Amino acid sequence: MRRQKRDMTERAYQRGYQAGISGRQKDNCPHNQEQLKQEWMSGWREGRTDHWDGIDTATALQKQAFH
Repeated sequence: MRRQKRDMTERAYQRGYQAGISGRQKDNCPHNQEQLKQEWMSGWREGRTDHWDGIDTATALQKQAFH
């Protein structure tokens, strides 16, 4: 059975979260399309908040699995 691709907005959010949790700058957003950019920024904000709250990478991965 073929795997379906994930929704692009979900992927943008997840990648933004990964960038935020790893401490990267928001200027690194790779998207030009407004909706994808907003999703990436939402994920980045949540990732940065988790980073500042001291959540480690393993906990962040578990959190992403439930999102």
